[in-house]
Amino acid sequence: MIENFIFVLMNFPTNNTLFKRIAILISFVIVSLILWNTYTFFQKFKQEERIKMEILASALKEFATNSDLNGNFDLPLKIIQNNNNIPMILVGEHGEISQFQNLDSVKSLDPEYLENQLTKMKAENKPIKVSYKGKNKQFIYYRNSDLLNKLTYYPIALILVLLLFLSVIYLFYNSTKIAETNKLWTGMAKETAHQIGTPLSSLLGWIAILKMEKIEHQYLEEIEKDVSRLNTIANRFSKIGSIPELKKENIIPITKNAFDYLKLRSSKQISFSFISSQNEIDAYLNKELYSWVIENIIKNSIDAMSGKGELTVKIEHTSKKIKVAISDTGKGIPKNLHKLIFKPGFTTKKRGWGLGLSLSRRIVQDYHKGKIVVKKSEIGKGTTFEISLNKV
Repeated sequence: MIENFIFVLMNFPTNNTLFKRIAILISFVIVSLILWNTYTFFQKFKQEERIKMEILASALKEFATNSDLNGNFDLPLKIIQNNNNIPMILVGEHGEISQFQNLDSVKSLDPEYLENQLTKMKAENKPIKVSYKGKNKQFIYYRNSDLLNKLTYYPIALILVLLLFLSVIYLFYNSTKIAETNKLWTGMAKETAHQIGTPLSSLLGWIAILKMEKIEHQYLEEIEKDVSRLNTIANRFSKIGSIPELKKENIIPITKNAFDYLKLRSSKQISFSFISSQNEIDAYLNKELYSWVIENIIKNSIDAMSGKGELTVKIEHTSKKIKVAISDTGKGIPKNLHKLIFKPGFTTKKRGWGLGLSLSRRIVQDYHKGKIVVKKSEIGKGTTFEISLNKV
């Protein structure tokens, strides 16, 4: 049954390529349509403003060519007065500015301001020629209205909204995927604990029989330790996915027990050192999960040293914090991997699931509200992990 869980977990679609491709394609199509429609609207409005300025030029020409003082100037005057949104400058044949509209009335008192505006208008649109019977040529220069300029920012705003929308979808999808993955891991862990429980009961029965057979007590004691160890492992797995109970515990003996257990079962070429200035430092802990963290880090340190070197566990404390430093003289960790090693599935070993350190971080940070970091590491010289917990 455990194998089935592992199979499901390993084949879980962590990267739904088809979904991502469809999402990218749809996003590209939407962005393309937005840009195309905006460009079409922009050109249409720009053309309409051009037509308005041509009508304005005709009205100015009507004023100049109609010599009848009693003539009807209502329509040309209304056309000129209705231009209240397109900035324009009327320039004479020799480049002199004779008239302007829809510019800042105060700034327009400065000739330099008018020249700057004229330069912008020349860059934006072609001038419209106004001539009176082929003489007295004048030119209307104009720039886009504020409304048309605002329209250029419209696609940017829409794209930002679209990106926000896609980000929300991605975060939702990603969180759902993580939740499902965690659910699978939790199920696998609890199933593992359940499966271990059956042979554990059997082993306890066999130990009782061996005691009756008067087997040497030393051997039975070691077997009982390993059975107890299996029971601890089963309890650890059963706690995954549920909120563990924290109790006020002395951190020194809990750390020392985990340290001693691995020391007895490790290479004799490794020198083990346990350093603590006090015999009692209290913290709120889940004893089984905390010792799991210590064992995970010590195992990694032993692997990093390839069975030969020095391993030190040092416990220090301040008025508020307890710091447990685990140091080795192994191969070290590159600086760019100091954070990556705590990611689920990341491993530099040929064999391994890459779960030990990620599980340790979750236990320390999420359950115990502490912190676990690579305090220092040097290639070829070793690594120091530091666990920081709140002191009672």
